[in-house]
Amino acid sequence: MAPERETRNSPLSTVSNPQTENEKGSELFDSPPLDIVVDWEGPDDPLNPKNWNRKKKWAATLIVSAFALLTPVASSMITPASPQVALQFGIISDVTIALITSIFILGYIVGPLFLGPLSEIFGRNRVIQGANLWFMVWNLACGFAQNSGQLLAFRLLAGLGGSAPLAIAAAVIGDIWAAEERGQALAIYSLAPLLGPVAGPLCGAFVAERITWRWVFWSTTILTTIIQILGVFYLRESYAPFILERKANRIRRSLDAEKGPVPNVRSKFANEDRTWQRIMKIALTRPFILFCHEPIVQLLGVYMAFVYGIFYLFVTSMPLMFQGIYGESVSISGLNYLALGIGVTGASQINAQFMDYIFKYLKDKNGGVKEPEYRIPSMVPGTIALPVGLLITGWAVQARVHWIVADIYQGITLVGAGIIVTFQAMQIYVVDAFPLYAASALAAVSFLRSLCGFGFPLFAPAMYMKLGYGKGDTILAVIGIVIGCPAPWLFWRYGKQIRMKSKYVK
Repeated sequence: MAPERETRNSPLSTVSNPQTENEKGSELFDSPPLDIVVDWEGPDDPLNPKNWNRKKKWAATLIVSAFALLTPVASSMITPASPQVALQFGIISDVTIALITSIFILGYIVGPLFLGPLSEIFGRNRVIQGANLWFMVWNLACGFAQNSGQLLAFRLLAGLGGSAPLAIAAAVIGDIWAAEERGQALAIYSLAPLLGPVAGPLCGAFVAERITWRWVFWSTTILTTIIQILGVFYLRESYAPFILERKANRIRRSLDAEKGPVPNVRSKFANEDRTWQRIMKIALTRPFILFCHEPIVQLLGVYMAFVYGIFYLFVTSMPLMFQGIYGESVSISGLNYLALGIGVTGASQINAQFMDYIFKYLKDKNGGVKEPEYRIPSMVPGTIALPVGLLITGWAVQARVHWIVADIYQGITLVGAGIIVTFQAMQIYVVDAFPLYAASALAAVSFLRSLCGFGFPLFAPAMYMKLGYGKGDTILAVIGIVIGCPAPWLFWRYGKQIRMKSKYVK
């Protein structure tokens, strides 16, 4: 077995011994090739993303969070304008009208399964920015659609590109922040995918009523262009295996001109079989393997799916509530999304303050050993707030109680708070449990989540028409209690035991 050496300062120092120059040259010809294992240049290596200064870290965090905010805005901003689209294109089916919004989420189902693994091959930066450009092009095209078929097709293609932040943005944050620090950064990021669908309909209602539904797409494209330009300047590659592989490539090129046996240069993350075909096969199948064979991913995926489905069900059904039951105009009904936004934003910021504190406290109590399960306690209030908010909202609307009860007085605000708190806890749990394969793990859990985000809005109109808002939301609340309330205890009690059976936990 050939000895392994780590790189230090220059490639040649990795193969040399403290001998004379002649002895060094003789050794290069007479001894077998060495293995050069490329690693960081000590704990303070500036190439290591975890050693970036805080300004650079927060710039990257805000850029990827902005990506994660804009695509959900685009996904839901068309919701209040859907009647205009239906009138112009002659759409009479309620399912098709709902599909105008939810087909974007269909792209969320497929996209992360490929974009997440690709970021572990080509790097986070290239994939997330390339996907964002793809989203920009097709979102712009939506504004020029001439029939419902074109609009649905363009929305689906835009959703594919817009899905990249679901799998990659949180992984970027995991790359650059230490576990003890990433709670607040991930809290800001995880706010974006939920605040976006709240801000989208609020803005879309005024755009649709005062201009035209086409500006829903054109305005979001303009904003995305601005963020894309900022990303070019302020977002840098953060995936450690990719950075070290590029460093290894530079060393290989520098040794090509050397005489004698050429050392085998590889990064510390590389496998012995480094063929392109094998790398592609392993990376692209990893989300499917995690989803099919990892119980912890399946459990997280099921509950995240329910929470995300409830969220998009509310986003798409709120116009039906407030225009149909309370007789509000399109623009005024859009203001009710502020209640959801208050719940999401307020709970997110409160949770961000406590998440890292709880993690550090439990880590110190455990002798400095950190566990992903230390994120679970912050999940508990959300599992209670969500079903309570559903019950209040459903029966308040059913009884035609004043709109403020359904909105701010606990109802929709509590739903938003419950969703964001559970969402944040589970998202950061995945990043902590699978740090090296965070993108693939997030892609795996987002599969079911996006499937429910796509499907729930399709049955919402029929459910509320058949059962009413009181009974309909009661059924959802009961499901939330059955699935959600035991979840924190199960993850706390058995989470480590389940996840440690995985070969991807590192």
